[in-house]
Amino acid sequence: MSGQLAFLQGNEVCVEAALYAGLDFYAGYPITPSTEIAEHTAARLPQIGGKYIQMEDEISSICAVIGASLTGRKAMTATSGPGFSLMQEGLGYAMMAEIPCVIVNVMRGGPSTGLPTSPSQGDVCQARWGTHGDHSIIALTASNHQDLFSITVDAFNMAETYRTPVVLLFDEVIGHLREKVVIPAPGELTVTERLRTSVKAGVDYHPYLPREDGRLPMSDFGGEHRYNVTGLYHDMWGFPSTSPEMINGLIHHLVDKIENSVNKIMRCKEFYLDDARIVLISYGSAARSALHIVENRRARGERLGLIELQSLWPFPHDAIAEKCEAAEHVIVVEMNLGQIAREVRLAIKHPEKVFLANRVDGVFITPTDIKNVLRIIQGRGV
Repeated sequence: MSGQLAFLQGNEVCVEAALYAGLDFYAGYPITPSTEIAEHTAARLPQIGGKYIQMEDEISSICAVIGASLTGRKAMTATSGPGFSLMQEGLGYAMMAEIPCVIVNVMRGGPSTGLPTSPSQGDVCQARWGTHGDHSIIALTASNHQDLFSITVDAFNMAETYRTPVVLLFDEVIGHLREKVVIPAPGELTVTERLRTSVKAGVDYHPYLPREDGRLPMSDFGGEHRYNVTGLYHDMWGFPSTSPEMINGLIHHLVDKIENSVNKIMRCKEFYLDDARIVLISYGSAARSALHIVENRRARGERLGLIELQSLWPFPHDAIAEKCEAAEHVIVVEMNLGQIAREVRLAIKHPEKVFLANRVDGVFITPTDIKNVLRIIQGRGV
Protein backbone atom coordinates (compact mmCIF):
# COMPACT_ATOMS: atom_id res chain seq x y z
CA MET A 1 0.00 0.00 0.00
CA SER A 2 3.02 2.30 0.23
CA GLY A 3 2.64 5.64 -1.56
CA GLN A 4 -1.10 5.18 -2.04
CA LEU A 5 -4.15 7.16 -0.98
CA ALA A 6 -6.37 4.89 1.13
CA PHE A 7 -9.70 5.11 2.94
CA LEU A 8 -9.17 3.16 6.15
CA GLN A 9 -10.41 2.63 9.65
CA GLY A 10 -8.07 3.95 12.33
CA ASN A 11 -7.28 0.45 13.57
CA GLU A 12 -6.26 -0.50 10.03
CA VAL A 13 -4.06 2.59 9.75
CA CYS A 14 -2.28 1.52 12.93
CA VAL A 15 -1.49 -1.86 11.35
CA GLU A 16 -0.25 -0.38 8.07
CA ALA A 17 1.99 2.01 9.99
CA ALA A 18 3.34 -0.80 12.17
CA LEU A 19 4.23 -2.77 9.04
CA TYR A 20 5.92 0.33 7.60
CA ALA A 21 7.98 0.56 10.81
CA GLY A 22 9.10 -3.06 10.45
CA LEU A 23 6.56 -5.05 12.46
CA ASP A 24 7.17 -8.75 11.93
CA PHE A 25 5.54 -10.35 14.99
CA TYR A 26 2.10 -9.87 16.54
CA ALA A 27 0.53 -11.72 19.44
CA GLY A 28 -2.84 -10.72 20.83
CA TYR A 29 -6.31 -11.57 21.99
CA PRO A 30 -9.45 -10.00 20.48
CA ILE A 31 -11.18 -7.30 22.51
CA THR A 32 -13.51 -4.48 21.46
CA PRO A 33 -12.73 -1.86 20.20
CA SER A 34 -9.24 -3.00 19.14
CA THR A 35 -10.17 -6.31 17.46
CA GLU A 36 -9.78 -4.97 13.93
CA ILE A 37 -6.06 -4.51 14.64
CA ALA A 38 -5.75 -8.25 15.25
CA GLU A 39 -7.90 -9.06 12.21
CA HIS A 40 -5.99 -6.78 9.85
CA THR A 41 -2.63 -7.94 11.18
CA ALA A 42 -3.65 -11.59 10.74
CA ALA A 43 -4.26 -10.87 7.06
CA ARG A 44 -1.29 -8.60 6.38
CA LEU A 45 1.63 -10.07 8.35
CA PRO A 46 1.77 -13.42 6.50
CA GLN A 47 1.97 -11.49 3.22
CA ILE A 48 5.39 -10.16 4.24
CA GLY A 49 6.65 -13.27 6.00
CA GLY A 50 5.78 -12.09 9.50
CA LYS A 51 4.25 -14.14 12.29
CA TYR A 52 0.80 -13.72 13.82
CA ILE A 53 -0.38 -15.67 16.88
CA GLN A 54 -3.76 -15.40 18.57
CA MET A 55 -3.05 -16.12 22.22
CA GLU A 56 -5.37 -17.47 24.91
CA ASP A 57 -5.44 -14.17 26.81
CA GLU A 58 -3.76 -10.81 27.23
CA ILE A 59 -1.22 -12.04 29.77
CA SER A 60 0.20 -14.57 27.34
CA SER A 61 0.01 -11.96 24.57
CA ILE A 62 2.39 -9.51 26.23
CA CYS A 63 4.69 -12.36 27.24
CA ALA A 64 4.87 -13.64 23.66
CA VAL A 65 5.63 -10.13 22.41
CA ILE A 66 8.45 -9.80 24.96
CA GLY A 67 9.93 -13.13 23.91
CA ALA A 68 9.72 -12.30 20.21
CA SER A 69 11.39 -8.93 20.73
CA LEU A 70 14.28 -10.56 22.58
CA THR A 71 14.93 -12.75 19.56
CA GLY A 72 15.25 -9.67 17.36
CA ARG A 73 11.70 -9.16 16.09
CA LYS A 74 9.81 -5.87 16.06
CA ALA A 75 6.77 -6.93 18.07
CA MET A 76 3.37 -5.45 18.90
CA THR A 77 0.13 -6.34 20.65
CA ALA A 78 -3.21 -4.51 20.86
CA THR A 79 -5.95 -4.47 23.47
CA SER A 80 -8.41 -2.27 25.35
CA GLY A 81 -8.90 -1.34 29.02
CA PRO A 82 -9.55 -4.72 30.70
CA GLY A 83 -6.86 -6.43 28.62
CA PHE A 84 -4.44 -3.57 29.29
CA SER A 85 -4.97 -4.18 33.01
CA LEU A 86 -3.95 -7.82 32.55
CA MET A 87 -0.81 -6.77 30.70
CA GLN A 88 0.57 -4.55 33.45
CA GLU A 89 2.89 -7.12 35.06
CA GLY A 90 4.36 -7.99 31.67
CA LEU A 91 4.67 -4.31 30.86
CA GLY A 92 6.67 -3.78 34.05
CA TYR A 93 8.90 -6.72 33.15
CA ALA A 94 9.60 -5.21 29.73
CA MET A 95 10.52 -1.91 31.40
CA MET A 96 12.90 -3.58 33.86
CA ALA A 97 14.51 -5.88 31.27
CA GLU A 98 14.57 -3.02 28.70
CA ILE A 99 12.78 -4.88 25.95
CA PRO A 100 11.49 -2.78 23.01
CA CYS A 101 7.88 -3.43 21.99
CA VAL A 102 4.65 -1.55 21.24
CA ILE A 103 1.38 -1.99 23.13
CA VAL A 104 -1.72 -0.45 21.53
CA ASN A 105 -4.63 0.40 23.84
CA VAL A 106 -7.78 1.46 22.00
CA MET A 107 -9.60 3.02 24.92
CA ARG A 108 -13.20 2.29 25.89
CA GLY A 109 -15.27 3.18 28.95
CA GLY A 110 -14.40 1.63 32.31
CA PRO A 111 -13.70 0.54 35.03
CA SER A 112 -14.16 -3.23 34.61
CA THR A 113 -15.92 -4.19 31.38
CA GLY A 114 -17.52 -0.74 31.33
CA LEU A 115 -18.66 0.37 27.88
CA PRO A 116 -17.08 -2.00 25.33
CA THR A 117 -18.28 -0.15 22.22
CA SER A 118 -18.21 3.47 23.42
CA PRO A 119 -15.39 6.01 23.48
CA SER A 120 -13.41 7.08 26.52
CA GLN A 121 -10.00 8.46 27.40
CA GLY A 122 -10.00 6.95 30.86
CA ASP A 123 -6.78 4.93 30.59
CA VAL A 124 -4.37 7.88 30.47
CA CYS A 125 -3.24 7.53 34.07
CA GLN A 126 -3.28 3.73 33.83
CA ALA A 127 -0.77 3.99 30.99
CA ARG A 128 1.49 6.03 33.29
CA TRP A 129 0.97 4.33 36.64
CA GLY A 130 -0.56 0.94 35.83
CA THR A 131 2.45 -1.19 36.71
CA HIS A 132 3.95 -1.15 40.19
CA GLY A 133 7.19 0.45 41.32
CA ASP A 134 8.98 3.61 40.27
CA HIS A 135 9.18 3.81 36.52
CA SER A 136 8.60 5.99 33.49
CA ILE A 137 6.77 5.28 30.25
CA ILE A 138 6.28 6.67 26.76
CA ALA A 139 2.64 6.99 25.66
CA LEU A 140 1.62 8.53 22.32
CA THR A 141 -1.72 9.39 20.73
CA ALA A 142 -3.28 11.09 17.67
CA SER A 143 -6.52 12.74 16.54
CA ASN A 144 -6.56 11.87 12.83
CA HIS A 145 -5.42 9.05 10.62
CA GLN A 146 -2.49 10.79 8.95
CA ASP A 147 -1.04 11.65 12.35
CA LEU A 148 -1.89 8.18 13.63
CA PHE A 149 0.28 6.69 10.90
CA SER A 150 3.33 8.80 11.75
CA ILE A 151 2.82 8.46 15.52
CA THR A 152 2.69 4.66 15.21
CA VAL A 153 6.01 4.73 13.34
CA ASP A 154 7.35 7.02 16.08
CA ALA A 155 6.24 4.49 18.69
CA PHE A 156 8.36 1.75 17.11
CA ASN A 157 11.28 4.13 16.66
CA MET A 158 11.17 5.21 20.30
CA ALA A 159 10.87 1.62 21.50
CA GLU A 160 14.12 0.83 19.69
CA THR A 161 15.91 4.06 20.61
CA TYR A 162 15.17 3.89 24.33
CA ARG A 163 14.92 0.08 24.59
CA THR A 164 11.57 0.31 26.28
CA PRO A 165 7.92 -0.63 25.77
CA VAL A 166 5.90 2.19 24.21
CA VAL A 167 2.14 2.57 24.64
CA LEU A 168 0.08 3.78 21.70
CA LEU A 169 -3.02 5.19 23.36
CA PHE A 170 -5.94 6.18 21.17
CA ASP A 171 -9.68 6.04 21.69
CA GLU A 172 -12.59 4.14 20.15
CA VAL A 173 -13.59 7.06 17.93
CA ILE A 174 -10.18 7.14 16.24
CA GLY A 175 -10.02 3.34 16.13
CA HIS A 176 -13.34 2.97 14.28
CA LEU A 177 -13.49 6.22 12.30
CA ARG A 178 -12.82 5.90 8.57
CA GLU A 179 -11.08 8.70 6.72
CA LYS A 180 -8.47 9.14 4.03
CA VAL A 181 -4.79 8.64 4.69
CA VAL A 182 -1.79 8.81 2.40
CA ILE A 183 0.45 5.82 3.01
CA PRO A 184 4.00 7.23 2.83
CA ALA A 185 6.40 5.83 0.28
CA PRO A 186 9.29 3.72 1.60
CA GLY A 187 11.97 5.98 3.03
CA GLU A 188 9.65 8.97 3.39
CA LEU A 189 9.44 8.46 7.15
CA THR A 190 12.48 7.59 9.22
CA VAL A 191 12.48 4.02 10.56
CA THR A 192 14.84 3.19 13.43
CA GLU A 193 16.26 -0.30 13.20
CA ARG A 194 17.35 -2.50 16.08
CA LEU A 195 20.78 -1.49 17.43
CA ARG A 196 22.72 -4.73 17.59
CA THR A 197 25.98 -5.28 19.40
CA SER A 198 29.27 -5.37 17.51
CA VAL A 199 30.73 -7.76 20.11
CA LYS A 200 31.75 -10.96 18.36
CA ALA A 201 30.75 -14.46 19.40
CA GLY A 202 32.93 -15.85 22.19
CA VAL A 203 33.69 -12.37 23.55
CA ASP A 204 32.15 -11.22 26.84
CA TYR A 205 28.88 -9.40 26.02
CA HIS A 206 27.31 -6.98 28.51
CA PRO A 207 23.60 -6.68 27.62
CA TYR A 208 23.06 -3.79 30.05
CA LEU A 209 26.18 -1.71 29.50
CA PRO A 210 25.15 1.57 27.83
CA ARG A 211 27.24 3.25 25.14
CA GLU A 212 28.32 6.87 25.62
CA ASP A 213 25.09 8.01 23.95
CA GLY A 214 23.05 5.99 26.47
CA ARG A 215 21.78 3.38 24.00
CA LEU A 216 22.13 -0.32 24.80
CA PRO A 217 23.11 -2.53 21.83
CA MET A 218 21.21 -5.81 21.80
CA SER A 219 22.06 -9.36 20.79
CA ASP A 220 19.30 -11.60 19.48
CA PHE A 221 18.44 -14.07 22.21
CA GLY A 222 19.40 -17.58 21.14
CA GLY A 223 21.99 -16.23 18.74
CA GLU A 224 25.70 -15.62 19.17
CA HIS A 225 25.70 -14.65 22.85
CA ARG A 226 24.40 -16.27 26.00
CA TYR A 227 23.10 -13.77 28.56
CA ASN A 228 20.61 -13.50 31.39
CA VAL A 229 17.27 -11.66 31.31
CA THR A 230 15.37 -11.04 34.54
CA GLY A 231 12.74 -8.80 36.05
CA LEU A 232 14.88 -8.48 39.17
CA TYR A 233 17.32 -5.64 39.69
CA HIS A 234 20.41 -6.74 37.83
CA ASP A 235 23.99 -5.92 36.92
CA MET A 236 25.39 -5.20 33.47
CA TRP A 237 25.48 -8.94 32.71
CA GLY A 238 21.77 -9.28 33.50
CA PHE A 239 22.28 -11.25 36.70
CA PRO A 240 20.21 -10.40 39.82
CA SER A 241 21.82 -8.01 42.28
CA THR A 242 20.89 -6.74 45.75
CA SER A 243 23.66 -4.16 45.82
CA PRO A 244 22.13 -0.83 46.94
CA GLU A 245 24.51 1.02 44.64
CA MET A 246 23.53 -1.18 41.69
CA ILE A 247 19.82 -0.86 42.43
CA ASN A 248 20.00 2.91 42.79
CA GLY A 249 21.89 3.26 39.51
CA LEU A 250 19.54 0.99 37.57
CA ILE A 251 16.28 2.61 38.71
CA HIS A 252 17.62 6.06 37.89
CA HIS A 253 18.80 4.81 34.50
CA LEU A 254 15.35 3.37 33.68
CA VAL A 255 13.61 6.62 34.59
CA ASP A 256 16.20 9.13 33.40
CA LYS A 257 16.58 7.69 29.90
CA ILE A 258 12.95 8.73 29.30
CA GLU A 259 12.40 11.73 31.57
CA ASN A 260 15.65 13.40 30.48
CA SER A 261 14.56 13.03 26.86
CA VAL A 262 11.14 14.63 27.21
CA ASN A 263 12.01 17.36 24.68
CA LYS A 264 12.97 14.71 22.09
CA ILE A 265 9.94 12.55 22.82
CA MET A 266 7.38 15.37 23.01
CA ARG A 267 4.94 15.55 20.12
CA CYS A 268 2.29 18.29 19.91
CA LYS A 269 0.53 20.53 17.41
CA GLU A 270 -0.15 24.21 18.00
CA PHE A 271 -3.01 26.27 16.59
CA TYR A 272 -3.36 30.07 16.93
CA LEU A 273 -1.32 30.40 20.13
CA ASP A 274 0.36 33.71 19.24
CA ASP A 275 -2.52 35.90 20.43
CA ALA A 276 -4.66 33.40 22.36
CA ARG A 277 -6.30 34.62 25.56
CA ILE A 278 -7.95 31.24 26.12
CA VAL A 279 -5.89 28.13 25.37
CA LEU A 280 -7.53 24.75 24.89
CA ILE A 281 -5.46 21.62 25.53
CA SER A 282 -6.72 18.33 24.14
CA TYR A 283 -5.73 15.03 22.53
CA GLY A 284 -7.17 12.12 20.60
CA SER A 285 -10.64 12.45 19.12
CA ALA A 286 -11.55 15.17 21.63
CA ALA A 287 -9.01 17.45 19.93
CA ARG A 288 -11.16 17.40 16.78
CA SER A 289 -14.00 19.09 18.65
CA ALA A 290 -11.56 21.44 20.36
CA LEU A 291 -10.11 22.59 17.04
CA HIS A 292 -13.62 23.08 15.62
CA ILE A 293 -14.66 25.39 18.45
CA VAL A 294 -11.37 27.32 18.29
CA GLU A 295 -11.71 28.03 14.58
CA ASN A 296 -15.42 28.79 14.91
CA ARG A 297 -14.84 31.33 17.70
CA ARG A 298 -11.84 32.92 16.02
CA ALA A 299 -14.02 33.61 13.00
CA ARG A 300 -16.15 35.67 15.38
CA GLY A 301 -13.14 37.62 16.67
CA GLU A 302 -12.48 35.67 19.87
CA ARG A 303 -8.84 34.86 20.61
CA LEU A 304 -8.73 31.13 21.25
CA GLY A 305 -5.83 28.76 20.64
CA LEU A 306 -5.24 25.03 20.88
CA ILE A 307 -2.44 22.73 21.99
CA GLU A 308 -3.04 19.20 20.71
CA LEU A 309 -0.95 16.72 22.66
CA GLN A 310 0.39 13.74 20.74
CA SER A 311 2.69 12.58 23.51
CA LEU A 312 1.00 12.16 26.88
CA TRP A 313 3.86 10.58 28.82
CA PRO A 314 6.38 11.74 29.78
CA PHE A 315 4.20 14.80 30.30
CA PRO A 316 5.80 17.99 28.91
CA HIS A 317 5.28 20.13 32.03
CA ASP A 318 7.84 22.79 31.10
CA ALA A 319 6.54 23.18 27.55
CA ILE A 320 2.93 23.47 28.72
CA ALA A 321 3.92 26.08 31.31
CA GLU A 322 5.66 28.13 28.63
CA LYS A 323 2.91 27.87 26.04
CA CYS A 324 0.17 28.78 28.54
CA GLU A 325 2.03 31.54 30.33
CA ALA A 326 0.21 34.39 28.55
CA ALA A 327 -3.21 32.74 28.63
CA GLU A 328 -5.89 34.13 30.91
CA HIS A 329 -7.63 30.76 31.06
CA VAL A 330 -6.84 27.21 30.02
CA ILE A 331 -9.50 24.63 29.13
CA VAL A 332 -8.53 20.97 29.05
CA VAL A 333 -10.84 18.99 26.76
CA GLU A 334 -10.88 15.23 27.45
CA MET A 335 -13.22 12.28 27.92
CA ASN A 336 -12.48 11.42 31.54
CA LEU A 337 -12.67 13.12 34.94
CA GLY A 338 -9.60 15.27 34.31
CA GLN A 339 -6.55 13.02 34.07
CA ILE A 340 -4.55 15.38 31.87
CA ALA A 341 -6.14 18.43 33.53
CA ARG A 342 -4.35 17.37 36.74
CA GLU A 343 -1.01 17.46 34.94
CA VAL A 344 -1.78 20.84 33.41
CA ARG A 345 -2.59 22.26 36.85
CA LEU A 346 0.73 20.94 38.10
CA ALA A 347 2.54 22.51 35.17
CA ILE A 348 1.29 26.09 35.10
CA LYS A 349 1.97 28.88 37.55
CA HIS A 350 -1.70 29.63 38.30
CA PRO A 351 -3.62 26.32 38.44
CA GLU A 352 -6.84 28.12 39.35
CA LYS A 353 -7.16 29.32 35.76
CA VAL A 354 -7.47 25.73 34.46
CA PHE A 355 -10.99 24.53 33.57
CA LEU A 356 -12.18 21.11 32.45
CA ALA A 357 -14.53 20.42 29.53
CA ASN A 358 -15.30 16.72 29.60
CA ARG A 359 -17.70 13.83 29.14
CA VAL A 360 -17.58 10.44 30.86
CA ASP A 361 -20.86 8.93 29.64
CA GLY A 362 -19.62 7.10 26.55
CA VAL A 363 -20.72 9.94 24.25
CA PHE A 364 -18.20 11.75 22.06
CA ILE A 365 -17.49 15.24 23.39
CA THR A 366 -18.86 17.87 21.02
CA PRO A 367 -18.10 21.54 20.35
CA THR A 368 -21.34 22.34 22.20
CA ASP A 369 -19.97 20.71 25.36
CA ILE A 370 -16.91 22.93 25.13
CA LYS A 371 -19.07 25.97 24.37
CA ASN A 372 -20.93 25.45 27.64
CA VAL A 373 -17.68 25.71 29.60
CA LEU A 374 -16.72 28.81 27.63
CA ARG A 375 -20.01 30.41 28.68
CA ILE A 376 -19.16 29.78 32.32
CA ILE A 377 -15.77 31.43 31.89
CA GLN A 378 -17.20 34.35 29.96
CA GLY A 379 -19.80 34.78 32.68
CA ARG A 380 -16.91 35.43 35.06
CA GLY A 381 -15.82 38.43 33.06
CA VAL A 382 -13.31 37.07 30.62
